[in-house]
Amino acid sequence: MNLNKAMLIGRLTRDPEMRYTPSGAPVTTFSLATNRYGQGPDGEKKEYTDYHNIVVWNIGKRNLAEICGQYLHKGSLVYLEGRLQTRSWEGQDGQKRKTTEINATEVQFLEPRGQSQPSAVEPVEAAVAAPAAHSDEPSRDVDPEDIPF
Repeated sequence: MNLNKAMLIGRLTRDPEMRYTPSGAPVTTFSLATNRYGQGPDGEKKEYTDYHNIVVWNIGKRNLAEICGQYLHKGSLVYLEGRLQTRSWEGQDGQKRKTTEINATEVQFLEPRGQSQPSAVEPVEAAVAAPAAHSDEPSRDVDPEDIPF
């Protein structure tokens, strides 16, 4: 049995770029930043940031790439699911290059359109995202001090 699944919540570090393949298929790319907390070399609590390259394609009749390209912007808070994929190519300088990306299959917008600051509002789902279970309780950013591990 194999499993290749990534689930992230983070903020876009730049505006998405939407392009078209030679066959006309839209593809949108962006970078996502996620934070984690740990202990620094001096023993003090420290925040670390990881950056992830995201690739979004249209899936079937779901225009996921086009919706992400149209409605997301730098600073947008999103939840996404996808799979890790590593690809290689040779650069113009003749050097071999390699990158690992997340090919997103689900994207949910976690704030109202046009807003890019953390808020205590219920997540707004993209029209293409799978339905998620919602409680009557509003969504809140998690304080790392509240995490029991």
